[in-house]
Amino acid sequence: MGEWKIGVSSYSFSRLVKSKAMRQIDVVPKAKEMGFDLIEMSTFILEEGETRETFAEKVRDECARHGIRIGNYTIGADFINGSGGDLKAEIERVKGEVRAAAIMGAPGMRHDGTSGFAAQVRRKRTFDDALPRLVEGCREITLYAEQQGIRTMVENHGRFCQDSERVEKLINSVNCENFGVLIDMGNFLCVDEDPSLAVARLAPYAFHVHAKDFIYKSGMMPSPGEGWFETRNGNYLRGTVIGHGIVPLMQCLRLLKKAGYTGDLSIEFEGMEEPEKGIRAGFENLKRYAAMA
Repeated sequence: MGEWKIGVSSYSFSRLVKSKAMRQIDVVPKAKEMGFDLIEMSTFILEEGETRETFAEKVRDECARHGIRIGNYTIGADFINGSGGDLKAEIERVKGEVRAAAIMGAPGMRHDGTSGFAAQVRRKRTFDDALPRLVEGCREITLYAEQQGIRTMVENHGRFCQDSERVEKLINSVNCENFGVLIDMGNFLCVDEDPSLAVARLAPYAFHVHAKDFIYKSGMMPSPGEGWFETRNGNYLRGTVIGHGIVPLMQCLRLLKKAGYTGDLSIEFEGMEEPEKGIRAGFENLKRYAAMA
């Protein structure tokens, strides 16, 4: 695997957690059992009586008990529409997530920028219209997180802030060494962007990387039905096992290596396959690809 360590996002087990087949805290020993080097915790699913802080303590202690480290913390945010459109309130909410990351001992935290302008909020809906507000939110969060030794990042996620050019513009506009990107190799396809071109552009800013794969169907064909979703341009995607889809994983890994990326890789599984089986198969493929890159 070279210099890369491979982990798994707790989101990969979300179907099992939602069905009550396992609790979110159970993903920690499961990740260790499966042989991962680290776990990336996604947005907390709190049980009755728990708070974000008490659950963060539980995750920290469970990781220590099983000898697996926290690689990253991934949460949602929206500096346009979140907290009822109140930017200051949304910033304060996200600062609370930073404190949870600090309790867990996470070195980084990924948050969204926005899902886009709500039609009822403003008539202008271009990315450049949104950029100053996104910059304000992202900069205040990263400066706060920096004081606690946590790097922050946005992901190519959420359609409106998903294209690599938009992500790069946001990072350079925030202009803080503590702020970068979580590159999701597969998510660029959601906006019909070539993942290899996008990874080449964003690799120099990468703080963390998601490995993900999709099966693709042209929008010229009828909808394939359950389990599929539409891209921005009306094509169809379905999550699958890493190595079973069309994401150019080997090429993306080589581009990351060429850019000098030595951070972690996290599997984010979104397939219709049985989750544990799909994660295990993808893990074996990703280990092989990483060794060959």
